Amino acid sequence: MDSQWDLSVLYQSFEDPAYEADVARLERCCRELRDFADTLAEIEPSQGLRRGIELLETRAVLTDKLCAYPNLRRAANTKDNDAVTQSDRLKAITSSSAGAVAAFEMWAGKLPDLMALVEADPILRDYQFWFAQRAELASHLLSQEGEEILAKMSMSGSAAWGALRGLVTSTATAPCGGEMRNLTTLQNMARDPDPQVRKEAYEAELALCESIKDPVAAAMNAIKLETITESSLRGYGSPHEMALNTHRMSHKTLQAMLGAIDAYLPRFWKYYRAKARLLGRGEALYWYDLGAEVGESRTYTPQQIRQLLKRHVGSFAPELKALIGRAYDEKWIDFYPRSGKRGGAFCSSLRSMGRSFILANGSNRFPSAVTLAHELGHAFHNLCIQGHRPLNMSYSRPLSETASTFQECLLYNGALQEAETPAEKLSLLDAQLRGSAGLVVDIYSRYLFEDAVFRNRESRFMDARALCAIMEDAQKKCFGDGLDHRVLHPYMWLTKPHYYSSAYYNYPYAFGCLLARGLYARYKQEGAAFVPKYKAFLYACTVANTEDAAKVADMDLTNESFWIAALEQIAEEIDQYCKLVEEQQCESKI
Repeated sequence: MDSQWDLSVLYQSFEDPAYEADVARLERCCRELRDFADTLAEIEPSQGLRRGIELLETRAVLTDKLCAYPNLRRAANTKDNDAVTQSDRLKAITSSSAGAVAAFEMWAGKLPDLMALVEADPILRDYQFWFAQRAELASHLLSQEGEEILAKMSMSGSAAWGALRGLVTSTATAPCGGEMRNLTTLQNMARDPDPQVRKEAYEAELALCESIKDPVAAAMNAIKLETITESSLRGYGSPHEMALNTHRMSHKTLQAMLGAIDAYLPRFWKYYRAKARLLGRGEALYWYDLGAEVGESRTYTPQQIRQLLKRHVGSFAPELKALIGRAYDEKWIDFYPRSGKRGGAFCSSLRSMGRSFILANGSNRFPSAVTLAHELGHAFHNLCIQGHRPLNMSYSRPLSETASTFQECLLYNGALQEAETPAEKLSLLDAQLRGSAGLVVDIYSRYLFEDAVFRNRESRFMDARALCAIMEDAQKKCFGDGLDHRVLHPYMWLTKPHYYSSAYYNYPYAFGCLLARGLYARYKQEGAAFVPKYKAFLYACTVANTEDAAKVADMDLTNESFWIAALEQIAEEIDQYCKLVEEQQCESKI
C-alpha cells in the first residue's frame, strides 16, 4: 500500500489551470450571490427561492473541491506555506459572500408562506428540512454586513489561532529514547508493550507540552472568547446552547446520555482496576498505561490491515466492501506519521466527487486498523447520502460519529470471533474497551473541561496552569479510583485539536459510540434484514434533526433507558474482561 494519498484527482498543483478556473468560477458565483442579495426586497418569492438555491448549490460544489485541496495539503505538511496562502485566499473569497448567504437565509426564513412555496417547487421540495432550519435559525443571523464582518474577522481570529496551535504542536519535539520525537510519535508510543517506553514517552510528551504551553493557552483563550462573543451576538444564552442547536440535538437527549454515563462510570473504573492488576500497578492505573496493549496482540502489514477491513467490515454490505477497495486502490489514505504532518486522524469527504481522503498516523498495530475502520465509516456515510442534493450533504456532528463507531464494532467483533486463544481474546477485548472507555470516560472529562473553560473565560484569562488544574479536576471526576491521581495528563487540552476548531466537539463522540452500540445490537438480532434500515438511517441523518433521524431506526434518544442499554453492552464486556484477567492471574500462580 502506498502510505500517502494522491491529491492529483483534485488538482495537479496550485498552478494547475483547472484550479485557477475553479477559483474564477467561485469568485463569479460569490459576485452573483452578492448581486442577488441586493434584489431580495423586490424579487418574487418563488423565483427568489429557486435562484438562491441554484447559487448556493454552485457555491457548495465549488468550495467542496477547492477548499479541500489546500486543507489536505496543509494537513499532510503543516509547513506548506503555499497551502496556507491559498486557504486564506479561498476563505477571503467565500467570506465575501457570507453576508449575501445570510441575507438570503434570513429573507427566506422570514417568508410567511415559506413552506407552502417550498412544497410547490419540485427542486425546493427536496430542501424542506433545510428551509425549516433556516426559518428556525433566522432569529440568530446577523445583518448581511454583520455576517461578512464576522466571517472576515475569524480569519485573523479563531482560524489564525487554530493554525498557530496546529503549527506549534506539529513541529515541537522532545527527547525520548535518544531521539527528538514529535507529539504524534510520542502518542503512538503510548501503546508500546514495554512499560518503560510508555513511561518515557509520557514524560517526554508532558515535557513537550510544557515547552509550548503558553502560546497554545493563548490560542485556547482567544478561540473560546470569540465563541462566547459570537453566541451572544447571535442571541444564544451560551456557547452550549449554540452548539446544541448546531448539533441538531435537544438538551433532553444530551442530559439523558450524560445521566446514563454518570451512572455507569464505576463500571469503567472496574475495568481500569482490573487492567492495573494485570500490569502489576496495584489497584489504580497510571495514565501512560491507558493505551497499553495486553494479552497476545498481533502485528499487521498494510496489506493485512486491508484484508482485515474487507473481511470484517466489508462483509456488512457489498457497497462497503467496494468502498474499502476504492480507498486503497485510488490512494485515499495517508497512513504513517512523519515530521510536519498533522496529528490525529480524520476523513475529509468530497461529497460532490463521491470520494473521501483519510489521514491517519498509523502503525502496524491493531488500533491502527480500528482507526481506518472508523474513518472509512465516515466515508461510507458519505456514500450513503450521495442521492441528496448538494445542500443536503451535511449531518450533525453527533450523528456523524455513528457510522464510524459502528464500523469499529464490526471490526472488533469479527476479530473476536477469530481469536484462537484466551490471551488473544483478552488483547482484543482490551483494545475494544480502551476505545469505548476513551469515547465515554475520557470524552466526558473533555466535555466537563470545555464546559468549565467557557464558564470561566468571559470573566478571566486562564493561563496554562489554570487550564491544567481544570483538566485534572475533570479527569479525577471521570476516571475516579480507576486511575492513580498522581499520574494524570493535565495537558490533554493542548494535545486535542477539537478544542481549537469548534465548540463542544467532544460529546458527539460519546453519543456516536453509544448510538452505534444500540445499532449494532439491532444488527446482531436482525442480520442482513437490518442493513437497509441502517442505510435509511444514515440517509436520513442529513435531512432530520438528531432525534427524528434516530426514529428511522426505532430509537428514542430522549429516554435514558436507551443509553443505559447501550452502556450495559460495554459493562458485559468489562465483566468478560475481568474474568479473563482473573483466570490469567490464577494460572500465573500455579
